[in-house]
Amino acid sequence: MKKFKQLLCLALALTISASLLAACGQKDNGGSKDSDEKVLTYAVEGGSAGEEIALEKGWKVTTLEDQAAALMEVASGTSDAAIIDLLMAGAMIGEGTSYPDLTYTDRLTEEEYGIGCRKGSDLAQYINCVLGDAYQSGTMQKLAQQYGITEELLVPQQEGTFTAGEDSDVSYIQQKGTLVVGITEFAPMDYKDENGQWIGFDADLAKLVAERLGVEIQFVVIDWGQKINELDSKAIDVVWNGMTLTDGVMSAMACTNAYCKNAQVVVVRGQ
Repeated sequence: MKKFKQLLCLALALTISASLLAACGQKDNGGSKDSDEKVLTYAVEGGSAGEEIALEKGWKVTTLEDQAAALMEVASGTSDAAIIDLLMAGAMIGEGTSYPDLTYTDRLTEEEYGIGCRKGSDLAQYINCVLGDAYQSGTMQKLAQQYGITEELLVPQQEGTFTAGEDSDVSYIQQKGTLVVGITEFAPMDYKDENGQWIGFDADLAKLVAERLGVEIQFVVIDWGQKINELDSKAIDVVWNGMTLTDGVMSAMACTNAYCKNAQVVVVRGQ
C-alpha cells in the first residue's frame, strides 16, 4: 500500500509539471491564433507608433515604407494583419473604400497628433498660432468635415502670439521663400487628387501656414523612419503627416500642440 501511494504521488507530480511547462510555452501572438498555434505577422510602417506598439508586445512584424503598403499586405494575404492609424482606417477600409473587404478590430492605443519641427525651432510656436486662428474661425472644423474627420476628434486650439527666436527658423523659411513639408501618402491627411495635387486635412492646414508666412509650399514624400534626420539636415522644414506625439518624437523635435486625436488599430480581412 505504501509503495502504491508513492507511485500515485509521483504520477500526480509529473502531471502538474507537464501542465506548468505547457503554460510557460504559450506565446503572445497578438491575442489571436488559429488551431495550429500560428504566430501572426503584422504589417507596420517603419518608424510609426504602430510599429512601436507591435514591438513592445513582442509581435512578429513586417516593416514597410508606409501604411498604404501595410494595407496592401493584408489585402494580398502576405501578412495576417496590419497596424495603422484609426483616421486612415476610416478613410481606406470598409464599404465604399479602396479595401471593402478589410475591417479593423482592436484599438491598441489612444493618442494625439502633432506637427514636428527642428529641435529649438520657433516654427512650432508659429504653427500653433495659425492653428489657433483656424480653430477659432471655424476653418479647421470645415476642413475636418470636408475630409471625413468627425469634429470630436479635433483638439480645441487657442489663439496665441508669436515671438521670433534668436536663430529664427521662421525667418530662414521666409528668406528662402519655400516651406518644405515632409509627408507620406496617407488619406485623409495627405494624398493626391485626380490632378496630382496634394490635398487632405493636414495638407490644407499646411497651406494655411505657408500662406501666412508668405511663401510657396512644397510637399516631399519621405522615409518615415528618417523623419528626424530629414529635419536636422534641412531637407524639410516640418513633418506634418498624422504624426503621433510619442516621448521619442517630442524629445527629438520641437512639436506643436496636439491638434487631432487618433488610435492605433488592428486591420484584418473580413470573414
